[in-house]
Amino acid sequence: MKQRVITASVLAPLAIALILLAPTVWFMAVLAIALLLALWEWTRLIDIRARPARAAVLLLNVGLMAVLALHGWPQAFMVVTAAGAASWLLVCLWLWRPGFASGPSGKPLKLFAGSMMVVPAWCAIALLHADSPLGPRWALFGLMLVWAADTFAYFAGSRIGGRKLAPRISPGKTWAGFWGGLVGACLICIPAAPLLGLAWSRVPVLMGLALVVALASVVGDLFESLIKRQAGAKDSGTLIPGHGGVLDRIDSVVAALPVFVVGKMLLGL
Repeated sequence: MKQRVITASVLAPLAIALILLAPTVWFMAVLAIALLLALWEWTRLIDIRARPARAAVLLLNVGLMAVLALHGWPQAFMVVTAAGAASWLLVCLWLWRPGFASGPSGKPLKLFAGSMMVVPAWCAIALLHADSPLGPRWALFGLMLVWAADTFAYFAGSRIGGRKLAPRISPGKTWAGFWGGLVGACLICIPAAPLLGLAWSRVPVLMGLALVVALASVVGDLFESLIKRQAGAKDSGTLIPGHGGVLDRIDSVVAALPVFVVGKMLLGL
């Protein structure tokens, strides 16, 4: 736990400074690196062992990001983000049947799922960051929704415990943690609203969106847990001291961001 706290105390201020201060193009570049590191870990989890094959997967996704950056702003970014948000509804069905695509024949689908985690999340936060002068604040808020949900879920689950949320997928998660995460996502909307330029009358709408985003973050977390369980792995990697791999830290984020952006657009926030 001590190592986790030290690492978080170093990385969190750096991440916040990058989001709020860096131009969108530089922010997108750094985020792309983090997402591609997560995708590298994902290829190992789905049993792609040969480094040339794993590198080829990364290069294909780098190429897609480059094409989007050069020729797809903003329309293609919106389409990819919407497709990413919709794909997490299909992941819910996947979680309902945990044995689905668990054998070697499921590897192509898992490979596609990796790209659908990484590229739409990258498009989504780019749209947020560049949307307006308050865009960087909205991008930070989207991430903080997930951080708040994760933090409240951890403390509620560890202090209260109780019935398991998905014992066949992630035995450590409880319903107490689930409800605690939803409460945390709603509470952070109160101080955030004025910083996002919203009237107090819009806070209930923002909280409704926060609830949906928190639910999406749970789906992302459970999905990675399922794949790790099938791979017999405790963590996706060892890059972040005390936290495991990059994917372990952003599994909730990649699911939440596309949902957040689509919801924000539909609700006119």
